[in-house]
Amino acid sequence: MAFGECGRFVRYEAANSSNLPCGTDRAEPAVPYYLPMDYPRLRASMVATQITARGMRDPGVSEAMQRVERHLFVPPDQRPHAYEDRPLPIGDGQTISQPYMVAVMTEALAPAADSLVLEIGTGSGYQSAVLAVLAAHVISIERHATLATRATANLEAAGVTNVEVLVGDGTEGYAPRAPYDRILVTAGAPAVPETLTSQLADGGRLVIPVGPHGLQRVTIIERRGGNVSRKEGESCVFVPLVGRHGWAPDA
Repeated sequence: MAFGECGRFVRYEAANSSNLPCGTDRAEPAVPYYLPMDYPRLRASMVATQITARGMRDPGVSEAMQRVERHLFVPPDQRPHAYEDRPLPIGDGQTISQPYMVAVMTEALAPAADSLVLEIGTGSGYQSAVLAVLAAHVISIERHATLATRATANLEAAGVTNVEVLVGDGTEGYAPRAPYDRILVTAGAPAVPETLTSQLADGGRLVIPVGPHGLQRVTIIERRGGNVSRKEGESCVFVPLVGRHGWAPDA
């Protein structure tokens, strides 16, 4: 059985074997038929079983992930899998994070309704859209121009109007709009870039996966006046943060 996406329907192809002679292993040409994808039900199940059941305490995060249509942020051939409990490929060697990790990172960031958020690593735009439900405005930096273009289209299709997508080296931050109330990095860094810490507002928070390839820890940096604190959360695995203050492209 093979399948592909067709609008809001999944196309299945089944071999027509009704007229085959007994004992033959030759299949007739596949006959397509279509089954509807119940995205609202799948999204509700994702939130209930992957997020709420795992102890997510912030109802705002759950509500945001219930509102954002994740299937709009994955390639068409991945839409049947959009609400599954795993990351999915989105092109250029990048992925859309597992829904649970999106929830973990968002809860750790704790954006407020009036927050200006800087996101490093736009990807498909899904995390940006979740943040956009909770914050006033999101500036997202993506180093892959093709992904930035797709993410912008995805956000427009989803009706998101308070996200700006820029192309550049996210490890540099974005000084023209600093300081930021919240900064979220969606790739694994070898260390916390000082360029990002320096762009935090007083009372601001930076959430970033830190560690070697293949295993990082969610790290939370907070600025209070002249003091900067650091604490670590759960283990995670993200694609590398590539840039001047991250990993080298061939590392």
